[in-house]
Amino acid sequence: MKVELVTNLKRQATKILADLHLSKEPVLITEHGQPSAYLVDVQDYEFMQRRLELLEGLSRGERAVLEGRTLSQSEAKQKMSKWLK
Repeated sequence: MKVELVTNLKRQATKILADLHLSKEPVLITEHGQPSAYLVDVQDYEFMQRRLELLEGLSRGERAVLEGRTLSQSEAKQKMSKWLK
């Protein structure tokens, strides 16, 4: 992963962004020697967001099963009948 100082980002934003788009490699921005932010390609960010939403949905489903909040197939079919017409 590439690391850039925040001052370099201020001075060379166009070049850093061009490199980011070419390499698709995230850039860690540091301030005073400490990590401050990541620059990531828009498509990569959107992909990560979709993946996170999917994982959160799976987690909610697992939690529902553990808590016993499930329906049998016939109960689910009856409950969803108004949408299944």
